[in-house]
Amino acid sequence: MEELETIESIRTLLAEIVDYAGLFPPSKVSMAEAVANYAAYLDSHYKWMLGRFVVPVGRLGEFAEHAEEYFSKTGEVWRLSVLAGDEIDETIKLITSFNQKMTGKAFADALEAKANNSSEIENIVPFLPADLNVYFELPLDENLADSIIALAIHKRRAKIRTGGITPEAFPAVEQITRFMRICLAANVPFKCTAGLHHPLRCLKPLTYERNAPTGKMNGFLNVFLAAAFLQQGYAPKLINELLKDERADDFQFRDDGVLWKQEYFAHTTQLRFLRERVVSFGSCSFTEPVEDLQEVGLL
Repeated sequence: MEELETIESIRTLLAEIVDYAGLFPPSKVSMAEAVANYAAYLDSHYKWMLGRFVVPVGRLGEFAEHAEEYFSKTGEVWRLSVLAGDEIDETIKLITSFNQKMTGKAFADALEAKANNSSEIENIVPFLPADLNVYFELPLDENLADSIIALAIHKRRAKIRTGGITPEAFPAVEQITRFMRICLAANVPFKCTAGLHHPLRCLKPLTYERNAPTGKMNGFLNVFLAAAFLQQGYAPKLINELLKDERADDFQFRDDGVLWKQEYFAHTTQLRFLRERVVSFGSCSFTEPVEDLQEVGLL
């Protein structure tokens, strides 16, 4: 299918949505393979869905070495999201040096760090450049609201871990709803990471190994559309129901918007506004989301 045929609400909802994290489990491919994959995705029909290349700060040099041969072939500057090391000041120095050396080839404009509470955020913020988009991965505990308020004050972003390689790594839908409600209320943009390989909630193996454990995986369409309806003020009970919905025919995508269960509608304009707040999700696979969307007839 040619790109021009993509339904407008799909294109709006999914533009630059997948940050490619092939270096991380469960894929955990080599740097050489991850870089080659990203270059191929940049040359594919669905490159409009591709976001940043996710890399640990300690592997920036390795990335540069393996990616050099691809920069001229793809003809565009690669955007990176960097995972912070233990020392935030050293992380910022390495990113600054990398960006200076890679001018016209690659640019790290996003940083992902961890913080357990608002005090840790306050300790890290002074080291952060104003022009760097920084996402703080936060635990979904009693400190969550205070932490997100701190991010709002300092104009920083949040990150939620939506899964992993064990069933215990997946938060309850009520926790996801609470996180998104607070972020949207505080006007704090956020991204998701892990466990969102598939468009809709489903029971799947959690790794690619034989006899891998299975679990309910959250769907990226569920999560992003749940945020869209939260933005409209719908009650958490309804949002939780949407997050658990596994039926593809409950979701109707049209050029003017998305209809859920023949009753609830999110206009394409609202989705465009939403994507300024719900930025992307990290995934160790780019092909799985694309293939699954093709399977259900959305691409």
